Amino acid sequence: MLNKIEGFIIKSIPYGESNKIVTIYSKEAGKITAMARGAKKPASRLAAITQTFTHGFFLVRASRGMGSLEQGELISSVRHIRSDLETTAYAGLVVELIDRLTESDKPNAGIFRLLDDSFRAMEEEYDAEAISLFVQWKMLPVAGIHPILHECANCGATEGEFSFSFQQIGFLCHRCFSVDPYIIRLSPTQIKLIRMFYNVPLDQIGKLTLKKTTKTFMQKLVSTIYQEQTGIYLKSRKFIEQLERTPELQKRKETPEED
Repeated sequence: MLNKIEGFIIKSIPYGESNKIVTIYSKEAGKITAMARGAKKPASRLAAITQTFTHGFFLVRASRGMGSLEQGELISSVRHIRSDLETTAYAGLVVELIDRLTESDKPNAGIFRLLDDSFRAMEEEYDAEAISLFVQWKMLPVAGIHPILHECANCGATEGEFSFSFQQIGFLCHRCFSVDPYIIRLSPTQIKLIRMFYNVPLDQIGKLTLKKTTKTFMQKLVSTIYQEQTGIYLKSRKFIEQLERTPELQKRKETPEED
């Protein structure tokens, strides 16, 4: 049976001399894997449509095992994501996280919309690092993690000074700091950002400009949550860390930014 689906290529790996195995996150069927025969050949009609990050319509022949990708129709080749190395790296983090946290054949409209919104924003040259942070915070519930961010995780207070507790997986007010000796103190701006990253839909944010130090702090916070609660460490993080040590990127990061 042939099924036409809309989706994004979130993984594309070579198989044999001329084939690829592609993972598509689709609107209709969630995550599916299919064999793209001959896709490694430059002249193949599947060569362009099976590149990672590609957005398209895909015609997949279902089978008991792995399906086969018969043809595809390009919606977007996401040229900016491909052409800018930093953007490519953060888009890679987004698709790796979604791949790691989702199961096959389980559609989730929210995840598809998040992937679509994040790639649209990156294509419009919004801050790719900030966009990847939105995705990481918004994917926490998919990983089974539900941080308490609207009140104190211990007493329920909604006013006062707050810190973040990895032990409580959420905020602690100043009256409850003693509950966790390893709290991370937070400024009002950091509290606002955490709540925004977690709660506000990406398409409602607009162009957000953040200091590099702010993004680094937010990344360490969310990475630690994932590692302590799920054991997940993304390979793409290692590449990003190597990339950030390159002189060219360090020079770009010296440009003044505002929170």
